[in-house]
Amino acid sequence: MSGAADDAVFMRRAIDLALSRMGETWPNPAVGCVLVKDGVVLAEAATAPGGRPHAEEQAVPEAGEAVKGATAYVTLEPCGARSSGRKSCAHFLAEAGVERVVIAALDPSPFASGRGTERLRQAGLAVETGLLAEEAAVLCEGFLHRLETGRPMVRISEDGAGFDGRFAAAPRADLTTELNRLGEAGYTRLWTQAGELAEALREQGLLAE
Repeated sequence: MSGAADDAVFMRRAIDLALSRMGETWPNPAVGCVLVKDGVVLAEAATAPGGRPHAEEQAVPEAGEAVKGATAYVTLEPCGARSSGRKSCAHFLAEAGVERVVIAALDPSPFASGRGTERLRQAGLAVETGLLAEEAAVLCEGFLHRLETGRPMVRISEDGAGFDGRFAAAPRADLTTELNRLGEAGYTRLWTQAGELAEALREQGLLAE
């Protein structure tokens, strides 16, 4: 395979890892990280349940000394700063000796917003962005929606697989207030079945379709 084909394979693996954690990591998005050197996967991880530790924080120690000179495939831009004040994932990757970072989607949150990629480049790492960005978009859509509106995203689903929880308000309730309350609690992506509640959400522009 060509280098580009290899890149797509490893990024798809990172996306699959993150998809398997969707609904478990709020208030943080589910992120996948795969560390590769000479075509061999050294370690891989996804955001832990509850949102911490981050994927990079788990994968780097697992790879050990072999991580020096490796490529990291990450579904979302590594954080450039931490709300907790702990070492950022960008710093973590650079300090470990990773040489190249391939990122699917950039993160507009205040703790990334280009700061992650900037920190990586300043440390001398090669950084590439946008690989399989459309496929990775679902991983952070709820997180970004909450960042922009203060409310979790609501979608119609039959079984709720991969969602943070079910939205079960009365159709005539103040739905915006209910969603704002759930957003404050950290929920990012909720589901409801087709029916009266979904129609009420749709009429008020609160249903993602």
